[in-house]
Amino acid sequence: MKRRRGRALDKEEMALWHHVVKGVKPLPGRAIPALPPDEPAPASGDRSGDESKDMGRATQALADKLGGKAGGKKGVGKAAPQKPAAPKIPPLAPLERRQRLALRRGTEAIEAVLDLHGMRQTEAHAALIGFVRRAQREQKRIVVVVTGKGGGDEGRDLMFGERGVLRRLVPQWLASAELRSVVLGYGEAGRHHGGTGALYVRLRRRREERP
Repeated sequence: MKRRRGRALDKEEMALWHHVVKGVKPLPGRAIPALPPDEPAPASGDRSGDESKDMGRATQALADKLGGKAGGKKGVGKAAPQKPAAPKIPPLAPLERRQRLALRRGTEAIEAVLDLHGMRQTEAHAALIGFVRRAQREQKRIVVVVTGKGGGDEGRDLMFGERGVLRRLVPQWLASAELRSVVLGYGEAGRHHGGTGALYVRLRRRREERP
């Protein structure tokens, strides 16, 4: 009966076998087969090294451009959060001709009056803001603001040497962004309400406050 010949061991199996039998003494006339020499690793050429460097530089440049770092913890190209848009300022609406006539004829009531005579600019400004905001809270719709015509010596003394300074400033204050959410519109008052020295002011309806 012929002895069956086994297959030859590959490199890994040979290394494992040498590890197992390295402390075993072989029989006389026998020797442990030597391991085949390791195959030398392929040397990397200059071209592959240059390509690797070029790839690294390109990756870093792209990461810097997108606002991140290659391999970093922060996300690449993460957009900065946008600020919320400022609320729009509602426009002013001039008093309708029918309403002006009704106010001048007395068929529509004036609900409150503010007289700014004798006040300095800072006092008048604060008084106007408090007056129209309070009137809006009280759900008033039409009020009168008396500025005075600013004529004569008394007017020059009270208005810091300028004639009619409050008459010019009050419309600017009413049209400012600070009061735009309160004031809907304004117009020159009728003669019996002060004429050119007074203004009809129409207030916006107050929005219901949500809890």
